[in-house]
Amino acid sequence: MASSRPRLALTLGDANGIGPEILLRALAHDEVWSVCRPLVLGRAEILKDVARAAALPCEIDGAQLVVGGRAAELIEIDVDVDHHPGAPDCADAGLLAGRTIECAAQMALVGEVRGVVTMPISKRGLNAGGYRYPGHTEMLAAIAGGTPLMILACSTMRVGLVTIHTPLADVPSQMTSGRVAATIRALASALRNDWGISAPRVAVLGLNPHAGESGTIGMEEVESIAPAVQLVQREGIDARGPYPADGFFARYHADDWDGIVAMYHDQGLIPLKMAARGGGVNVTAGLPIVRTSPDHGTAYAIAGRGVADERSTVEAVLLAAGIAERRATAPETEGSQEGEPGVP
Repeated sequence: MASSRPRLALTLGDANGIGPEILLRALAHDEVWSVCRPLVLGRAEILKDVARAAALPCEIDGAQLVVGGRAAELIEIDVDVDHHPGAPDCADAGLLAGRTIECAAQMALVGEVRGVVTMPISKRGLNAGGYRYPGHTEMLAAIAGGTPLMILACSTMRVGLVTIHTPLADVPSQMTSGRVAATIRALASALRNDWGISAPRVAVLGLNPHAGESGTIGMEEVESIAPAVQLVQREGIDARGPYPADGFFARYHADDWDGIVAMYHDQGLIPLKMAARGGGVNVTAGLPIVRTSPDHGTAYAIAGRGVADERSTVEAVLLAAGIAERRATAPETEGSQEGEPGVP
């Protein structure tokens, strides 16, 4: 039945990036319609411009966006944008992006939609539009509440981050034992509640080369990471480590682990994106709403050329629908964990 499929809000992202194109391309996939009822938030004129430039089958019929003969609900966001595909960090595009995120999150909070899938935004554009957040994750946390954890996922790997958009020089000072433990707990909780893994196995990476070699190449493993692993083990979580990151990924096998905790952005996301090959998904766990996103940015260099790859967006929709269904049918979902996982 159509009504049994979760209603998902899809935001336009940065209008001058590839967000509008990958949104339209994703809506041409049968599997997207088989798992959800999409609702699009954005500007009709921008969608029509992008569809014409990319030769995509798209029509606007009142409050509907018709793609390939199938109609999605369309909510017009009242922000005028001087649409120039490929133009970076424009304030009007940032304002539109921010408004769509706000609208989608509020709809999810009151139950009008069961999840949000966000197209890529420019952090500088978002800031220029008046929204002072480092990115989607932090903005959604401010709107929806909860303690967010950024997880990047694909079919063979799920990576949670202790720090996200943090300068590398600042990472060690933010890696307290409490923060590492909170990230492990939050990832384990998401694996149970959102992926349906009853007893998740979590690998925890070290920060330094060779995981510090017992303190000879840095003390973070001894002072923060190992104590955090031991703490959550006593709480019943199957977490192990810290492991040297290079050796861990060199020998990684998907059947051995359900999730990985990385200490900083590139440590975990370079291997994940190599494994995903364009199909990775960004998941914000720990919020009262479901939120996913493609694992890439605005790609201004190819915006307007009709060559953007929608695979990550399709996967983001499929995962959001799956998480929404699991949360709806779970007998009881866990509350937020204490601590501050994944927020710089």
